[in-house]
Amino acid sequence: MFTIIKNMFKLPDLRKKLFYTIMIILVFRIGSTIPVPFLNFNELHDLAPTQNNFFSYIDAFTGGAFSRVTIFSMSISPYITSSIVIQLLTFGIPALERMAKEGAEGQKKINKITRYFTVALALIQSVTFYLLLRGGNTMFRNQIVKYRDGVSGWVSAVVIVATFTAGSALVMWLGEKINDKGIGNGISIVLFAGILSRGPAAFGKIYTMCKAGGKEAIVAILLVLVFILITILIIFVTNAERRVPIQYAQRVVGRRMYGGQNTHIPIKLSMAGVMPIIFASSFLAFFSMLKLIFDKDSQTWFGKGLDHLEHGRVLYSVIYFIMIIGFNYFYVSVQYNPIEIANNLRKNNGTIPGIRPGAQTTEYLTKVISKVTFVGALFLGFVAILPMIISSFVHMNIALGGTTILIVIGVALDTMKQIESMMMMKHYKGFLE
Repeated sequence: MFTIIKNMFKLPDLRKKLFYTIMIILVFRIGSTIPVPFLNFNELHDLAPTQNNFFSYIDAFTGGAFSRVTIFSMSISPYITSSIVIQLLTFGIPALERMAKEGAEGQKKINKITRYFTVALALIQSVTFYLLLRGGNTMFRNQIVKYRDGVSGWVSAVVIVATFTAGSALVMWLGEKINDKGIGNGISIVLFAGILSRGPAAFGKIYTMCKAGGKEAIVAILLVLVFILITILIIFVTNAERRVPIQYAQRVVGRRMYGGQNTHIPIKLSMAGVMPIIFASSFLAFFSMLKLIFDKDSQTWFGKGLDHLEHGRVLYSVIYFIMIIGFNYFYVSVQYNPIEIANNLRKNNGTIPGIRPGAQTTEYLTKVISKVTFVGALFLGFVAILPMIISSFVHMNIALGGTTILIVIGVALDTMKQIESMMMMKHYKGFLE
């Protein structure tokens, strides 16, 4: 890895892409410090990072921008939600499905639809955030939204909503510029930068605990060891794959013989990535938002139910784990079609040793994918709830949870692979030399 980092600065094109990506990240971090007008910084900043609620969930993915009520408070979350929705609708709406099969031109149309949907979704979320902060809950009423002399309430509302929406659209644009002129996936890089910016504060807290000595130092050392072990496990599982052997029959075309090769179909253990965790987190965050909006009394049955569905509670962890497994199966079933794979193998005279082409190949691939998906889903569920289990024992909010570690490691590995492939292309001499 260090050799790759050293050599990539020797290539002018790759060096320009790297510096361009760094510049975009700096712009994103600067935008994460510009406050939104008419919002009280101190009230929201004291609330978000200290509690396991809806605000702390958003703040973890925005790199602290939401707790500072900046123009990038919503960060890239509307675009991620929009991309997921459009991707799922592609398999259900014939018009979008035809666009997806048109190649580059069709993908441009889908990207354009995704942008419009992102802006609409950002506007809806901005209005929801404003109504929540304005007075949906008695603990927020007239504390976060502040007024100035000569400025009416509707003017401040328009400014706040427009700032949130424009900030989300600008972050989306920054991510697309990284795709065009930078390195890596732009949206993933922006998310990576936001999550990683919380790292120094987390390590500073660990250092303070170690410096205090006694029980806190032991807890800090154990947290570092768990973090290292989880990182190693995630890297191992991310690169793990089940290889299904494939043998192609020999065939004669003219005077040449083709085929007769032995290869394999790689089936990743973590095929869905972090998507199931994002789906489950977004769904359960809705209940936390309900509690903040309606301010239900904990003595009522509805209030008690919302209390048990708060982040870190036992019922929340169990439902979270089950939903991750369910969403993992759903996402894999949408992305991978055993029937299509079996038909492609038959067209190319490929067979799985010991398995007949056609229905038996489809059945065999279905069983293999189902087993691999189950193991990957258990792994995702374990990584997602492990920070909650640790938090219950050490009685502290772990900002860098399993989901964020998965995202950081996944983006880092994908970016390094892209850099390595670029370097191989530059050093490839070709058949003319």
